[in-house]
Amino acid sequence: MSNITPHSFSVSKKERNRLNKHNSFLIWFTGLSGSGKSTIADALEKKLHKKKIHTYILDGDNIRKGINKNLGFSPDDRTENIRRIAEISNLFIDAGMVVLSAFVSPYKKDRNNIKKIVGKSNFVEIFVNTSLEECERRDVKGLYKKARKGEISNFTGISAPYEAPDTPDVEITEKMSIGEAVEKIMISINDKLY
Repeated sequence: MSNITPHSFSVSKKERNRLNKHNSFLIWFTGLSGSGKSTIADALEKKLHKKKIHTYILDGDNIRKGINKNLGFSPDDRTENIRRIAEISNLFIDAGMVVLSAFVSPYKKDRNNIKKIVGKSNFVEIFVNTSLEECERRDVKGLYKKARKGEISNFTGISAPYEAPDTPDVEITEKMSIGEAVEKIMISINDKLY
C-alpha cells in the first residue's frame, strides 16, 4: 500500500453536484429479508427520477451475483460485503449520484463503518422495521422456509442475529403503505437534496 498515491482529478464532487442541480449522498435501507427494503427503494427511486435526481440502486442479491459473488454469509463475509458496498457507494456519491442501497446489513458495527467510509453527512439510514413474523408470512423468495428446515445456515432472524438501529434517520413500519414510506423518506431527505 505504500506505493499507492491517489491522483487528484480536476472535476470535484461539488462541481458534479452543481451540474446535476442536487447534492449526492447515500440512502441506506436496512431490515430483515422480505421487509420491503428493495420495494421501497425502487418506489423512492421512481419518485426521485421524476424530480430529475440522478440515482442508482445497489441491491443485495444483485451485488452478490457480481462483485461479491465470492462471499458467503458468515459474519466475516457479511462485514466484507457491506464494506465493499460502502466503498462502491462512496464512488457513486463522488460521481454526483444519490445512491439507494438495500441490504440486510445485520450488524451495527458494519453500518457504523459505512458512515465512516462515506461520511456521516452523506449517510441516511432507513430502518424498514418489519417483524420477523410478517417477513416469514411474506417469504417472497422462500428463504425463511428453507432456513427453518436447516437448508440455509447463518440466515438473519433465524440462525443469525439482526441488530436493529438505535436511532435511524427514518423508521418505516410494516403498517405503512409503500406510498406512505416514500413520502416519509422524501420529507426527511428534502433539505439534503438541495
